Amino acid sequence: MTRAAVVGAGTMGNGVAHVFAQSGFEVILVDVSEDLLENALAAIKKNMDRQVKKGSLDEAARDSALDRIQVATDLSATSAAEVVVEAVPENQEVKERIFHTLDEVTPAGVILASNTSSVSITALAAQTGRPERVIGMHFMNPVPVMQLIEIVRGLATSDETVERITQLSRDLGKTPVLVRDSPGFVSNRVLMPMINEAIFCVHEGVAEAEAIDEIMKLGMNHPIGPLALADLIGLDTCLFILNVLHSDLGDDKYRACPLLRNYVAAGWLGRKTGRGFYTY
Repeated sequence: MTRAAVVGAGTMGNGVAHVFAQSGFEVILVDVSEDLLENALAAIKKNMDRQVKKGSLDEAARDSALDRIQVATDLSATSAAEVVVEAVPENQEVKERIFHTLDEVTPAGVILASNTSSVSITALAAQTGRPERVIGMHFMNPVPVMQLIEIVRGLATSDETVERITQLSRDLGKTPVLVRDSPGFVSNRVLMPMINEAIFCVHEGVAEAEAIDEIMKLGMNHPIGPLALADLIGLDTCLFILNVLHSDLGDDKYRACPLLRNYVAAGWLGRKTGRGFYTY
């Protein structure tokens, strides 16, 4: 593979485009507006400049990578890609519409991947005529730094697709780990209850957010506390994933803390809005 498309130019999408371009791929980055795409390109350049300062990337490689990224506002621009990675916000209806359209505008042999952290790959595949070529590629945030890609196999995903995306992940310098399609997969099925329990500790007055995060960092050797991580992920995304887990698995241990619901209702979504469990 040498040509990739990324749908969604937000934090995850621009990170995915960054990694593809840095790995030598020609990239088409698609979103609904020129402003979003300009912001994404600025973010990618800023992150690559940071790599140059750290010495992990030279200026010529940065410039070549940036030159390999093209932008578009129409999904039809993905037609030249060999693999498409959808990275829009966690909204199942939106993702399903995108997969339906991608199935229409891309050649039948193109693999359609989703960066979803919780939506069923099998459900997304059902919106297409190529379910055997639909797969999950769940990158971790920040994408250029984190090594894991959680490869999610849907009910109809073929062995060939799994093999190709596993190798693609390695070509991107990442470590692929294969899981089956299940609510929250492995990463968020384990992570979100921990984050939710930390929020309950704040809600019940057990400790302040700073204390909870410090305990988890120093006592459990976590690089970042669960509440700071929730702010980084986005509290709206955390709530969405918990709702999926609660609904699809039917277990009250996934019931979202009322304080999380209140923060989301208030628009306190974490880093992206300047306020969550911390102020930014």
